[in-house]
Amino acid sequence: MKEELLKRIKSKRKILFNTEDECFDEFKKIIGIKSHKTLILWAFDLIAIDAKELSEKYDDDRPLRALYGSKLWAKGEVKMKTAKKDILDCHAMAKELTDKKDAAKCHAIGQACAIVHTKEHVMGYVIYDLTSIIRSSEIDRVEELIKGE
Repeated sequence: MKEELLKRIKSKRKILFNTEDECFDEFKKIIGIKSHKTLILWAFDLIAIDAKELSEKYDDDRPLRALYGSKLWAKGEVKMKTAKKDILDCHAMAKELTDKKDAAKCHAIGQACAIVHTKEHVMGYVIYDLTSIIRSSEIDRVEELIKGE
């Protein structure tokens, strides 16, 4: 996997993983048996710190708005349209960032928030989050995460 990632980095790919990558086979089995609610709660828990850090770092509340809007949507307190706008705004912020690590993290937050809509967004979250780790020059850490160490 490490050699493939290095090739993808060298070719200047924005997203360094594919849903078809063999390293995700076991993970896909696990998410296949988990309830939609479990995956939503898992994602919200994982992105809370990142959303706060990015919002503070860039003095931009779009990641936090995406998280809060999605939580309200999950509770049935706002319509999908409202939360979707917040999620898309988070993705728009990601496109504005020049730091590739933070851009990937911002996209990961958007994908995680969209899990409320459909659990298929779980893979988007994982792919962007791992891309962010790679962009942090932590390629060995990604291998540990993939192997479950």
